[in-house]
Amino acid sequence: MTRIAIMGAAGRMGKMLIEAVNGDDSARLTGAVVRPDSSLKGADAGELAGQGRLGIMLCGSLEEIVDDFDVLIDFTSPALTLENLAICARHGKRLVIGTTGFNDEQLSALEGYASSVPFVFAANMSTGVNLSLNLLATAARALGDAGFDIEIIEAHHRHKVDAPSGTALMMGRAVAEPLGRDLKTDGVYQRVGQIGPRSAREIGFSTVRGGDIVGEHTVLFAAEGERIEITHKASSRLTFGRGAVRAAHWLMDQKAGHYDMQDVLGLKQALSDDPQA
Repeated sequence: MTRIAIMGAAGRMGKMLIEAVNGDDSARLTGAVVRPDSSLKGADAGELAGQGRLGIMLCGSLEEIVDDFDVLIDFTSPALTLENLAICARHGKRLVIGTTGFNDEQLSALEGYASSVPFVFAANMSTGVNLSLNLLATAARALGDAGFDIEIIEAHHRHKVDAPSGTALMMGRAVAEPLGRDLKTDGVYQRVGQIGPRSAREIGFSTVRGGDIVGEHTVLFAAEGERIEITHKASSRLTFGRGAVRAAHWLMDQKAGHYDMQDVLGLKQALSDDPQA
């Protein structure tokens, strides 16, 4: 039985994570954390998430429950996630990170914990999205530089605070690497005014924000006379929650290190077995 704690339990994703843990017979919710100043402290986490009374009360500090869980699932903010990594490192805990919006300095700090903490870090925990990454890499290798322009279109709900989405950037890297491109130099994130024709190397990103869109991503390979589109659409956040719980189970058998969902799902091995990889 994997004992799991949820950080940011009062948010929409936090509630979905509680539902995902509660729906898994091999997992048990043993902690749920909210902001220290939250008026919800002391409330039952299950009742908050519409799962009925679970007997797990919301607390305002991870340190309060550090002895009660094996794996922390964190979909919060970069600064808070790094604080939680430090706590998990001190106490020998594991961490599943779905937080997005890290800058380069924060990513470097996160990587610094790879020698002391087993953690899965992925911008998207969906099985379908992670399979799509392999499909995209395969498409990029097959198409090469044969006149195909690459554009990535992503759409999310109005409350999402970072853009492009972490998943869109993952997809961008999945197509850039086989082509020998780098998103820092070849990524184009806005087009305004008289921009002239696109270059052959650029990978364009377009962002849509509105309503309650859970998450939609399309990678477009467009050439003269034909177009290939690889699309993933999420209709429920529960798919991300289930993926995070799956990652939590997988982490129980891992030593310290930085892993992603490709590791969890065994897709890296599948890709390495590809004779064209």
